[in-house]
Amino acid sequence: MTSTPITPKVQEPKFGFNDYAERLNGRAAMIGFVAALVVEYVTGQGVLSWLGLI
Repeated sequence: MTSTPITPKVQEPKFGFNDYAERLNGRAAMIGFVAALVVEYVTGQGVLSWLGLI
């Protein structure tokens, strides 16, 4: 009978380049893009103009 070491299951870290971070970043980008489109539609000017940067 051979004995195999039992290693605990470690969760994948929630920082760095992993699937969770990439999925969250993609969703935040989609929300930001739609918000920018809504601002442009409602105000009639671009986001940079609306913020007073140009």
